[in-house]
Amino acid sequence: MLMADERDQVLQTCLMMQRDGLVVGTAGNVSVRDDDLIAISPSGVEYAEMRPADVVVVDLDGRRVDGVLKPSSELPLHLSVYAGTPARAITHNHAPASTALGLVVDEVPGSHYYSAMFGGLIRVAPYATFGTDELARNVTEALAGRQGALMANHGAITIGPTLPKAAALLPYLEYICEIQLRAMGSGAPVKLLSPELMAEAGELLQGYGQSTRPAPEQTDQQEDDHA
Repeated sequence: MLMADERDQVLQTCLMMQRDGLVVGTAGNVSVRDDDLIAISPSGVEYAEMRPADVVVVDLDGRRVDGVLKPSSELPLHLSVYAGTPARAITHNHAPASTALGLVVDEVPGSHYYSAMFGGLIRVAPYATFGTDELARNVTEALAGRQGALMANHGAITIGPTLPKAAALLPYLEYICEIQLRAMGSGAPVKLLSPELMAEAGELLQGYGQSTRPAPEQTDQQEDDHA
């Protein structure tokens, strides 16, 4: 099966979004790119019933290469983002907090340092009907220099160099939007971070985390090579 691993990744990401309450029904879509091919979730298929073979493979012009189902109705959006950004993977969801916040703001300011994961303040793409070239353009512009964006009256999107990395940003984006909504609801002024502090947080977050797996032991040859 063409792009077998990637198609399974798409399926597992769709199931994760549903399990974590980031989509309702068959809403949302996922894709991953490998060279000139894209594996994208099919349109209108229940995630619990989906199989890797149901994930559709298209080329960069949107022509179906493998699979029998119709690709997501947001295929124009995915094609535009791949053409206009360095993204190699895309997740689009309709999570409650990010969707709600996109109804009331034009951008999410730097109120939490997690926003540095996305490049700073998070833009809200203007509304356009789903599946249209206009929406594709709006979202691609909102993603310029960013790893995620909101879509007015619609949902949210994250991108990354791999599908696991794009998907890993989803809960952080939803968290940022949730705390912003709560802070705004208090009626008090919302404290914001300066661009300098946001940039500092971004640099620190890039090197954050460590593996619990021990590093492999060096061989004598490796030690000689580094002597």
